[in-house]
Amino acid sequence: MNKIGSQVNKKDSTFIKKSEKMKELVSELKKKIRLAKIGGSLSSRKRHIQRGKMLARERINCLLDKDTLSLEIGQLAAYDFNNNNIPSGGIVTIIGKVSGRDSMIIANDATVKGGTYYPITVKKHLRALEIAKENNLACIHLVDSGGANLQEQTGIFADKDGFGRIFYEMANMSSRGTPQISVVMGSCTAGGAYIPAMSDETIIVKKNGTIFLGGPHLVKAATGEISSEQELGGAELHAKLSGVADHLAEDDYDALIKTRLIMRNLNFIRPNNINRKENINPKFDANDIYGILPTDLKEQYNVKEIIARIVDNSELDEFKKEYGKTLITGFSYIKGIPIGILANNGILFSESSLKGAHFIQLCEQRKIPIVFFQNISGFMIGRAYEEKGIAKDGAKLVNAVSTAKIPKVTIITGGSFGAGNYAMCGRAYQPRFLFSWPNSKISVMGGEIAAKVLSSVKLSQATNNKENWNSNEKEIFERNIIKKFDEEGSPYFASSRLWDDGIIDPIDTRDILGQSLEFTLNADFKEGKFGIFRM
Repeated sequence: MNKIGSQVNKKDSTFIKKSEKMKELVSELKKKIRLAKIGGSLSSRKRHIQRGKMLARERINCLLDKDTLSLEIGQLAAYDFNNNNIPSGGIVTIIGKVSGRDSMIIANDATVKGGTYYPITVKKHLRALEIAKENNLACIHLVDSGGANLQEQTGIFADKDGFGRIFYEMANMSSRGTPQISVVMGSCTAGGAYIPAMSDETIIVKKNGTIFLGGPHLVKAATGEISSEQELGGAELHAKLSGVADHLAEDDYDALIKTRLIMRNLNFIRPNNINRKENINPKFDANDIYGILPTDLKEQYNVKEIIARIVDNSELDEFKKEYGKTLITGFSYIKGIPIGILANNGILFSESSLKGAHFIQLCEQRKIPIVFFQNISGFMIGRAYEEKGIAKDGAKLVNAVSTAKIPKVTIITGGSFGAGNYAMCGRAYQPRFLFSWPNSKISVMGGEIAAKVLSSVKLSQATNNKENWNSNEKEIFERNIIKKFDEEGSPYFASSRLWDDGIIDPIDTRDILGQSLEFTLNADFKEGKFGIFRM
């Protein structure tokens, strides 16, 4: 393969300045992640532990195979919601190995609002199930939840992607043979009771574990019957009488041991989808990425410098190297796994769009996963480009991204604006995984452009209505628009709403891509079928 060269000068003052700025952004990211991992308040955590229960992340750590890597999804969910009072959205979702099987672990955090479900909790749970479904991962539910948060019922109950969708997905995943194990380690109330009831095997913990469609308060209100939680739906009742639980555990630790034993008996044989090569580290230091990335998204940089610090042996065999140069396409490897790469090196023109569509077709036919490095302001606009058919050429790329069935993984390395987000496999295009860097921004367009557009519209309206709109009012109006777009374009705004699967340190990108691609290999690659390309 062809080695990628590098022109980076680490002693350059601009490089040093960029590096320091990126280190600040990464430091801020790590601080936010540390806070999210704490979970609920100190008093909530103390009460939880006093009941003889392990914390959610302790349970997961105990369950995972020792000395193996894991990948957390959506750790900053709900970051800026309710004064940050719903850490990680109240649910922890981590992919890792359990008894040698790649598994999605979904753990309610009972220290956060009693583990009850907010709209964001439901969204995150569904995202975890989607990842498990697409990548054929076993699903392990560590249940400790009061069910739906009643005060949020309009946001979680009746819509297509509401609370009930969890059980719909579980049923359909079961029909396809996706293993689902539930471990009831605390409350399992109302609709949440269907999680253990719909699982392949269920473990329940003595004294702490309870399962009931209606808790004591609801039963009393509805029927007048008075009973304790254990009498109504305790561990002994469900293990010995109802049959809802299959295994009775003495405590959390015993339950996790039993879970590992169940996982050991799954008899899963992983499909052989690819021709792996030797894993060779890049020739250049990943830390250099800090100094390569500009502090201003308007500044362009050579994306090959980034690729050279992520792919195996810093090698890339480019496709159509001399054509459509604002989009880099080519074949490479990450951790020995063959990949196709689409990486922005400027705005998308007709040529780069056609090149990208052609390359995706090649990857689809050869069953090679695709990695998108997204840093895009959008498609070129203007009369000359409209005449040449930029709309239909861009549509070919969007069509190819939409209909290709090989695994796709997206990394947002900078800007993600407008239709460029679509063409480069944004969230709506169902990449298997999507991660952002802390310098990234996601918006329909940049704030300054949006301000000018909206200001022009407002000025036209004022003129038509014969109203006065002075320069000072115009300046304030545009400043507020820019501020709004800056706030809503923040990677934290995006990640808190699960528009990505997490914000990551750029120097960890190679490892996270390697893990993500590895997880995709648990499922057979589907046959894709492209739609009509308007010629």
